[in-house]
Amino acid sequence: MKKINNKIKRKVRNRKKLKFLSNNRYRISVSKTLNNLSAQIIDDKQQQTLVSASSIEKELKTKKIKKIDKSTLVGEILAKRAKEKNIDNVYFDRGEHKYHGRVKVFAETLRKNGMKF
Repeated sequence: MKKINNKIKRKVRNRKKLKFLSNNRYRISVSKTLNNLSAQIIDDKQQQTLVSASSIEKELKTKKIKKIDKSTLVGEILAKRAKEKNIDNVYFDRGEHKYHGRVKVFAETLRKNGMKF
């Protein structure tokens, strides 16, 4: 119970801080399970998902790769799709997850591929 409560507290705290940054920028929301990672770019004003990428897509699911490598591939795919829609400036919403491991690798991959946050 305590671990779940701490996750909820962390999620609310992060989103509260990010609401001040949301001036004309989109939000990258990351969700993670034990085996997969998915992310989407969301327009909070229109409440609409613009771009999404996940490790359970056909092209990634068929490959036998490690979880960290999946995170880099998902980051590259999301950055490529965002460039096609002319999305550069975003803010990174890690949700309830700590900024280390797969989430950190995902964020660094996005930065390398031209996203600014």
